[in-house]
Amino acid sequence: MFFASNIQLLRKRRRRTQEVVAQELNISRSSLNSYEHGIIANPSVEALIAFSKYFRISIDTLIKVDLVKLSESQLSELERGFDVYVTGSKLRVLATTVDSMNRENIEVVPLRAKAGYTAGYNDPEFISNLPTFQLPFLSHEKKYRSFQIDGDSMLPIRHGSWIVAEYVQDWRDVHDGNAYIVVTRDDGIVFKVVYNQVRKHKKFLLRSLNPAYEPYEVPASEVLEVWKFINFISSEIPDPEAEQDQLAKLVMKLQKDVEDVKMRVRKN
Repeated sequence: MFFASNIQLLRKRRRRTQEVVAQELNISRSSLNSYEHGIIANPSVEALIAFSKYFRISIDTLIKVDLVKLSESQLSELERGFDVYVTGSKLRVLATTVDSMNRENIEVVPLRAKAGYTAGYNDPEFISNLPTFQLPFLSHEKKYRSFQIDGDSMLPIRHGSWIVAEYVQDWRDVHDGNAYIVVTRDDGIVFKVVYNQVRKHKKFLLRSLNPAYEPYEVPASEVLEVWKFINFISSEIPDPEAEQDQLAKLVMKLQKDVEDVKMRVRKN
């Protein structure tokens, strides 16, 4: 049981003394100290409920999850209200790395590593061997990774571009019409515009920006990870005329896709 170390960690992250927290919980400082150091090995149900409400974290998490082992981004998500035991979401443990200052790295997944990523995405050793870098303008409270894309399905974002994306822990936060890196068992790493059909049909609808490619569905059970597009890095300057032509085709394709989606919704 991780209750003692967890409540101590959460208190210190809030930068509050034992005296202040004990007063807010309406208990003595000595009692709080006993909880934090495991002297009270089996806290009462009333105590568990009180700490759960105070930190806004479920009792199950306080007891079962070793928060010390979570990354900064995972702890921040927990403190912002994402708790798998409260939301009912599947717990996804993300392998990650930090730099010498304990800051989350942005791991780089080049094309040559794409095939291995599907097998090693949750292997700390595999992830630790990936190149890393930092972008100072990104939040330190979120987790980012960079994926190199291939093909022309997401033009005007070209083959070989680097997508910097934010890890999505709760798939209910996947919003229709936004671009995501989706890691699947069969297709590996794909970069697509996503429509979230998980609640009703347990599927994601994936669409390319290039109208030459048809949309397709992927069962949520086949998805390993989802990363939200933040920005991209490319060494090529887009051709303005080609971009205008591509945009016109894209608008027409989007209109058709919207009608298709509406028809599917009506049928279901």
